[in-house]
Amino acid sequence: MKHKILILSCVLVLVALVVSACGPTTTVQPATQTPQSAPTQSPPQESTSGSSASTSGKKVVITWWHITTAEDQKAVWQKLADEYMAAHPNVEIQITVMENEAFKTKMTTVMQSGNPPDIFQSWGGGVMIEYAKAGLLQDITSYLDADNGAWRSTFSPGALAVYAYEGRNYGVPWDMGMVGFWYNKTLFSQAGIEAPPKTWSELLEDVKKLKAAGITPIALGAGDKWPAAFWWEYLAVRLGGKEAFDKAYSGQGSFADEPFVEAGRKLQELAALQPFQDGFLGATWGDEATLMGNGKAAMDLMGQWAPGTFRDNSPDKKGIGDALGWFPFPMVEGGAGDPSDALGGGNGFAIGKNAPPEAIDFVKYLTRPESQIQCAQVGFCLPVVKGGEAGLSDPLLIQVQKGAANAKYFQLYYDQFLPPATGSVVNDSVQALLASTMTPEQAAQAIADSFTQEMK
Repeated sequence: MKHKILILSCVLVLVALVVSACGPTTTVQPATQTPQSAPTQSPPQESTSGSSASTSGKKVVITWWHITTAEDQKAVWQKLADEYMAAHPNVEIQITVMENEAFKTKMTTVMQSGNPPDIFQSWGGGVMIEYAKAGLLQDITSYLDADNGAWRSTFSPGALAVYAYEGRNYGVPWDMGMVGFWYNKTLFSQAGIEAPPKTWSELLEDVKKLKAAGITPIALGAGDKWPAAFWWEYLAVRLGGKEAFDKAYSGQGSFADEPFVEAGRKLQELAALQPFQDGFLGATWGDEATLMGNGKAAMDLMGQWAPGTFRDNSPDKKGIGDALGWFPFPMVEGGAGDPSDALGGGNGFAIGKNAPPEAIDFVKYLTRPESQIQCAQVGFCLPVVKGGEAGLSDPLLIQVQKGAANAKYFQLYYDQFLPPATGSVVNDSVQALLASTMTPEQAAQAIADSFTQEMK
């Protein structure tokens, strides 16, 4: 018991520090041992909805917290919840919708009470693993494996692995994609830029052309930290590739090795051109999205959820329409990474330790191909369930999906892959690099020191 309390205390301190991105594939090494604090559930019974869960007919209240705030997007979740409740009159689904940062703050409080929501937003990786270690999540492996793995077989294995720890699942994904550049074709044309940059040098030249035309080259909400971290992480991917990350993570190398230091140098090289809007160090992701949605900035490095947020932050809720384009992060000359390598993530549902079987049944309903098609049609998910891709019609999202599928090396966001405290140091250090309060060497060393401490 003392050990469990200690783990929980550590989780709360770590999670309070984490400022993460909102989601793709990483491989979690399988293991047969399940943490003692999170026992495997009994095999589920068949539900009247066709999903695997026990439905007693007694009144059941399911609490669901999500961060899908765009009006058209959250309407899809509400519609699916209404459908489920209509088919299961004994079930009441109480939905709480929160902005990303408010969600994380409130999660710290509820985790301290030991009473998490039944279903809640998760990005998998480090934070989810710490919750699982502390016994705050429910092991849903048996539900996935029921009926000869019928539910499990619908998912992309790599995407599902992001929500596993030591071979056990504590949640499932509903969206996976990669970070890339969203850009305004009209503003590019006004600056005399004929095509998106394919190299880092070309990107810097395009920044200069945009500034010369009186256009803000890049929107950035560095006050939220995680949008800025994408820049350093992607540069590390391009410069060091999988080999550099694997060496640092395994302890054979370090996050203070040259590729990570050079990533800081490249980022400060960009920052020296003053490419971001005024006040970017204190701006939020919402501010960033508003600039893009209103056509006031030419580029934004962001994940697959961006177009919907751009639209929702524009006056007419249409964004910049056909002027929006997408291109992958440029190759960095001399880097060891392959140009196809990708940084990304996505979104999923974690299951709280006290969730009733009906909550898992509902999550199964949310991850049916038919449900995934509806999410894809509105444009806020890249489906992870077979058949869900039929909902994709947006050529930009199809580009993102293909980019993720073709990546030779896919790196989950550092603040999700690495231990929570180290992820927080990454975000803080990148913000400090942009503010010129840390050198590239100091930033890389701070990350390396944090990781070494966490792994002891």
